[in-house]
Amino acid sequence: MAITLQAAKLTKNDEFYTQLRDIENELRHYKEQLKGKTILCNCDDPYESNFFKYFAASFNHLGLKKLISTSYVESPVAGTQLPLFELQGLKPNGKQPFKLEINTVPDNNDDGAIDLFDVELLLKNDKNTATPLIGNGDFRSEECIELLSQADIVITNPPFSLYRQYIAQLMDYKKQFLIIGDDNWVTLKDTFSLIQEDKMWLGYGRVKEFKQPDGTIKKFGNKCWYTNLDTRKRHDNIELYKKYDPKEYPVYANFDAIEVSRVENIPIDYDGLMGVPITFLSKYNPEQFEIVGSSRGLGRKMSDCGYDKGTYVQGGVRFYLPITHTHTFRCLYDRIVIRRRAKDEV
Repeated sequence: MAITLQAAKLTKNDEFYTQLRDIENELRHYKEQLKGKTILCNCDDPYESNFFKYFAASFNHLGLKKLISTSYVESPVAGTQLPLFELQGLKPNGKQPFKLEINTVPDNNDDGAIDLFDVELLLKNDKNTATPLIGNGDFRSEECIELLSQADIVITNPPFSLYRQYIAQLMDYKKQFLIIGDDNWVTLKDTFSLIQEDKMWLGYGRVKEFKQPDGTIKKFGNKCWYTNLDTRKRHDNIELYKKYDPKEYPVYANFDAIEVSRVENIPIDYDGLMGVPITFLSKYNPEQFEIVGSSRGLGRKMSDCGYDKGTYVQGGVRFYLPITHTHTFRCLYDRIVIRRRAKDEV
């Protein structure tokens, strides 16, 4: 059964580990942007994380300049679960947080290929690559912020319960990033503002399964990638074919815009305001459409529009549509309000 990140946040269960195949499927789109860069995985125990495993094994293939990964003292799996390197004496003892830095991955075993065995040998032979941290390894700590300042790109699966602080820090330090998050983040004011201002957008893929500390698989139905690295799809127009018909596109009761219930049904010949599902963002091209706002920010209270109580669901502000042959209204899920860009705006 799939659960949401909101449920994980409420239970403070942040220990979900990204599987290697999902990392590989997403990162293959950014190879040229990673070349010559310092990558920071600041929510990843190097000996547990598949993010570290991917970047360490692909260090030369990607042409990385440096890889930095840090562990967190409160991780319940530190030294106990999901080990990447099962080598006695390799991992620092206990749960002391530490950083691991890699600047080069030579072909130590002379097999003509660079793989995790070479990384294991590197860590065995160079004690300076693993250094204990003074604090607890929290990404907000002074020493971790210093590591952040050294990085070009941050790539990780951040703690679900701290996503607001995590994204805010990335913005404060003007870092490029690729992180995993919840679809519903786009409905929150601070996250939506970043998307509207073209400071953050969606990546390519989705992540549906994660490994937990006990080795079991947890399924999610709403997990995606957020980034400010350029993607090809941001420059591809959404192919549209439907023409506007007022009978097919009703106007909201509490905001002057038409309802478009499916992205593929955006009318090709309508230049006014349109409300679309949040799935629009996975296909959003800022050169084709402008994001005007969201239903949470633009919708008026139904009571302010003169509608009687009992004719609509009371609660948070959303867009409402009249129910046919009744005097009542149905509340819609979150909508993003867009308008088509004129040719002279592009």
